[in-house]
Amino acid sequence: MFKHAICQAWNKQTCSSNFKNSAVLLLKSRFHDGQILCSSRSFFGVEDFLDDDNSRPYTYKKEKRPKNPPKHVSFKSRTIAYMEPFTLDVFISKRFVSASVTHRVTCKQVAVAGTNSKDINAVLKSRSDIPACLSVGRFLAERAKEADVYACSYTPRERDRFEGKIRAVVQSLIDNGIDVKVYLD
Repeated sequence: MFKHAICQAWNKQTCSSNFKNSAVLLLKSRFHDGQILCSSRSFFGVEDFLDDDNSRPYTYKKEKRPKNPPKHVSFKSRTIAYMEPFTLDVFISKRFVSASVTHRVTCKQVAVAGTNSKDINAVLKSRSDIPACLSVGRFLAERAKEADVYACSYTPRERDRFEGKIRAVVQSLIDNGIDVKVYLD
């Protein structure tokens, strides 16, 4: 192949006045199946060919694709917010206890009770012990019934265990007529 290309370049020497340029172009075109490599380069010295998606030059940083593409979302996970629209949220700190019933779809709090409120605070000796949790549950159940909420669901946070004060709040709600579904992982 090399010998054939040189022979053709030598034969064209007599036809062309500029032997050097024609021989170089001929050699380049012969070795690469007719693709002439005399194309201009970009400023950075890299041709701006496009990547697989034909969206950006390959010199750009490609965005990361997730290894696990999102899978099909089940019917239950899509409709649970409408089938069980109310959720219970319990927050217990060293100083106080608060709980609320929230509508999942509209994100509005339907009923709220806490030991920081004046009506509960006046009755209690301590704002963070188990009798305080029982009274918060009782007040929350009364306020939820006023708002026509008789069922809710509760999923504890990752750091919370379903025992002690949290269990006291939920048990107080159940004892006062609110049906609470507890989802433990």
